[in-house]
Amino acid sequence: MIDLRLVRENPDVVRASQRARGADESRVDDLLAADAARRDAVSRADGLRGMQKTASQAVRGASPEERPAVLERAKTLAAEVKEAEELQKAADAALREAHLKIPNVVHDDVPPGGEDDAVTLRTVGEVPTYDFEVRDHLEIGEALGAIDMERGAKVSGARFYFLTGPGALLEFALAQLAITRAVAAGFTPVVAPALVKHEAMEGTGFTSEHDEEIYRVERDDLYLVGTSEVAIAGMHMKEVLDLSAGPRRYAGWSSCFRREAGSYGKDTRGIIRVHWFDKVEMFSFCRPEEAAAEHLRLLQWEEEFLQAIELPYRVVDIAAGDLGTSAARKFDIEAWFPSQGTYRELTSTSDCTTFQARRLNIRYRDDDGKPQTAATLNGTLCAIARTIACLLEVHQRADGSVHVPAALRPWLGGHEVLTPGMSLVAPVPVT
Repeated sequence: MIDLRLVRENPDVVRASQRARGADESRVDDLLAADAARRDAVSRADGLRGMQKTASQAVRGASPEERPAVLERAKTLAAEVKEAEELQKAADAALREAHLKIPNVVHDDVPPGGEDDAVTLRTVGEVPTYDFEVRDHLEIGEALGAIDMERGAKVSGARFYFLTGPGALLEFALAQLAITRAVAAGFTPVVAPALVKHEAMEGTGFTSEHDEEIYRVERDDLYLVGTSEVAIAGMHMKEVLDLSAGPRRYAGWSSCFRREAGSYGKDTRGIIRVHWFDKVEMFSFCRPEEAAAEHLRLLQWEEEFLQAIELPYRVVDIAAGDLGTSAARKFDIEAWFPSQGTYRELTSTSDCTTFQARRLNIRYRDDDGKPQTAATLNGTLCAIARTIACLLEVHQRADGSVHVPAALRPWLGGHEVLTPGMSLVAPVPVT
């Protein structure tokens, strides 16, 4: 959630952010009213408690003649205090509800507009050309024995799949490469739970905006995550972190689940848009003044990963109206998909400033030893299913084989090419 002091002192900044997002400006006024009501309720309750304390002291010093009236006064005040405390609880709840409805304040440099108004910052790599009819990733994957959508649907329904043979090895290879590179960059590897409590889901900003996208296990009141960002952010909720040595970085692996409720008819073929996939996610906790620079570092690591697997891409600055609830700024990396003749999102990285940490009560100590709210950032290093789809398409050859980027070969038995009917070889250990 955003800082209440910002809303009190600079409400026009928050209103401007709401306009940029295409969100309701009146929610700022609702929050200010709820804040004022809550402060009034606290003041009244505090005042009555003070009067009750004085009345209680008066009972002890009252004469027998005065005692009945003084006792009655104390009894009346006790009832009023109880009522005032209940009103304060209601005011606290109303303030929280109003507070949760306002997304993060967008960064000044975020482009205005909506989904179609993202700004391309740079394009990297040559878009490949082919002297044969381009196949899509599903046709290639089925010929390689790497993807089985039919049996995925038989077992689990639409938008599920099996990765088999070289497809399964590609999954492990991409995960190993991503984690190895992240660890070399100073990240702590984490295998994160895919089921989380409501507190973690709400704290990261997913329950309001993305409620229709989330799978919920109602019997146990748990949620299946759409990204390990949720679990990793929640890992340190209600803690004070030591950030004196710089940002604390994690590289989390988890399975991810998305209902894709609003995507009927979109990307129904193949594994570009599916209900389940595995992902390696970078996550950083840092001081707020370090967040902008950390955001660029996450983006750099994402770019270096795509360069290592030889994919052409472009970096786009996402417009305000297309930002998620928690993000103040977001960069997407879109890779080239030859069968579609366009760039599609492969990774993203978001600066969530102090928004998530304030909800989750994650703090650090400043140079004076005082607790302050931390900043959080996240970045997808590898969304594996979609990356496999892109790899198969970009690196396809006329004979149905697929070039294997050198960075992946140690985990693919040293193979330089994947071919239909190939014999699988155990991965070669990295030395």
